[in-house]
Amino acid sequence: MTERLSTPGNTIEWDIGDGLTAYPDALARMTDRVAAIRAGTARELVWLVEHPPLYTAGTSAKPEELTDPNRFPTFAAGRGGQWTYHGPGQRTGYVMLDLQKRHGSVPPQDIRCYVNGLEEWLIRTLDRFNIKGERRQGRVGIWVADRARGTENKIGAIGVRVTRWVSWHGIALNVEPNLAHFGGIIPCGIKEYGVTSLADQGIPATMHDADMALKAAWDEVFG
Repeated sequence: MTERLSTPGNTIEWDIGDGLTAYPDALARMTDRVAAIRAGTARELVWLVEHPPLYTAGTSAKPEELTDPNRFPTFAAGRGGQWTYHGPGQRTGYVMLDLQKRHGSVPPQDIRCYVNGLEEWLIRTLDRFNIKGERRQGRVGIWVADRARGTENKIGAIGVRVTRWVSWHGIALNVEPNLAHFGGIIPCGIKEYGVTSLADQGIPATMHDADMALKAAWDEVFG
């Protein structure tokens, strides 16, 4: 069962998966949907899911950065980036857009601006929970600073793939995952910093709360 969100006049479909989605099933659905969008036979799609615990390898993943290979299943994702964890309590957003079209502030055929738009989407989502998400030069993802301790941790990941100007893969927002599960990898190849979540930041948000914030922030960036 899925929940679908729509806005009058909006051609982008929103689909919120129910339960845990197996990663091979997600790859298969994205593959089919990207081909259909490219052919003009399906609408663009933002698909929000949760996965069972697993690790995915991007095209730049290094084998030695999978530090506990027997902990969870691993999958080659085909997206950009390095190792990422997915699991319960994390909202993964798969974004399938025709990038030959303009989407809000993102101009056509500009992958750099598209990735910047995904970052802004997460930043504005976090702002709705009074969390200041920030970009860092040379470090992919969205970060939360702990000024008192002089540290910072990653709360949102980004990894994309573009096939014939149709995007897939997307973002992952840590709502309330088991943060210890990130310990089997060096997330995105960055070992000097940790990971955090809304719950870890003291925000008791439900997955529904996160979904509503993602939808509202999307309209501000891509609407």
